[in-house]
Amino acid sequence: MQLNTVLLALCLIAPLCLATDVSYCNKKIEYGVKVSGVEISPYPVARGKAATFSISASTAEAILGGKLVIDVSYFGWHIHSETHDLCAETSCPVTIGDFLVAHSQVLPGYTPPGSYSLKMRMYDGNKKELTCIGFDFDIGLASSVADS
Repeated sequence: MQLNTVLLALCLIAPLCLATDVSYCNKKIEYGVKVSGVEISPYPVARGKAATFSISASTAEAILGGKLVIDVSYFGWHIHSETHDLCAETSCPVTIGDFLVAHSQVLPGYTPPGSYSLKMRMYDGNKKELTCIGFDFDIGLASSVADS
């Protein structure tokens, strides 16, 4: 009986987050930070509601600080850029080994639903590119301007 309850709970929770496929911007470069996955919660992202992008990564060298540069495209058109202090998105200094970068944001209620692409570049304090990844995500119809 308990196994059925656990399976039912997993089925109900699974659509609320998604581990998405990640690709490196340049497959010929050996980036210093390796990204093992991205989890998006909730999924699909709801307009006017908080969404969290959690990026699992590892580094062979300590990272004292830096920045994240995020570019978003909608059906191939670049629509948004933002820059964040790396230490605001993870604990600094980042020690050798696995670490998590988590960014939460509320998308405006007027954000059009559909498929989006995100490109994230991570730089250290000396402006050296540590990694560059891309992944796709969806914004659903769940919210409207009236809801936000």
